[in-house]
Amino acid sequence: MIKINDQQILNLFLDRDENALGITVQKYGRILFKVAHNILNNNQDAEECVNDTLMQAWKVIPPKQPEFLGAYLAKIVRNFSLQRWRSGGAAKRGGGQGNLILDELQETIPHPNSAEQGFEYAQTLRSINVYLDKMDADSRIVFVRRYFFGDSVQDICTRFNASPSKIKSMLFRARQRLKTHLEKEGIVI
Repeated sequence: MIKINDQQILNLFLDRDENALGITVQKYGRILFKVAHNILNNNQDAEECVNDTLMQAWKVIPPKQPEFLGAYLAKIVRNFSLQRWRSGGAAKRGGGQGNLILDELQETIPHPNSAEQGFEYAQTLRSINVYLDKMDADSRIVFVRRYFFGDSVQDICTRFNASPSKIKSMLFRARQRLKTHLEKEGIVI
C-alpha cells in the first residue's frame, strides 16, 4: 500500500500531474476493482469501469476537490458499474451482485423514473444518510458493504465471522427500519 495521503494525491491532480493517476491506482485500484467486480462479475468490465473512473476523476479534479478521495472514487466506479450492468452487457455474462442488490433495495428505496422525481430522489438520499448516521457501527458497516460496495453476503459473513442467517437478518431488519424511517420522513415508497 502506498504511503501518500489523499491531499497529496489531490495536489497532483490539481497540478495536472499525470502521476496522480498511477498513484491513485496504487492506493485505490484494488478496492475500485472489487466494487466494480462485485456488481459486474466480469474482470474486463470491472477494469473498464476503473479506467472510466480514473478518466472521470482526471476530468473533474479540478475544480472538484473531494474531502474523501477513496469514497469519492468508489462512488464513481459504483455508478459506472451499475450503468454498465443496467445496459445489459454484464447481466448477460453472469450478472454479479447487481441484480440481487437492486432487488433487495427496490421495496425500500424508490428510484427516479423522470427528471421531476430527481429532486425527491435527492431528498431520499439525504434521509438515508441521516438513517445511516443513527445506526450502530456493525449494522452500518454491514449495510454499506452490501448495498454500496456490493459485497456478497458470504463476503460479509467472512469479514464479521458471522453466519449467513445472522447477516441476512441484520440486512432485513436494516431495510425494514430504513423503510419506516423514510415513511416517517414523508418519502413515499
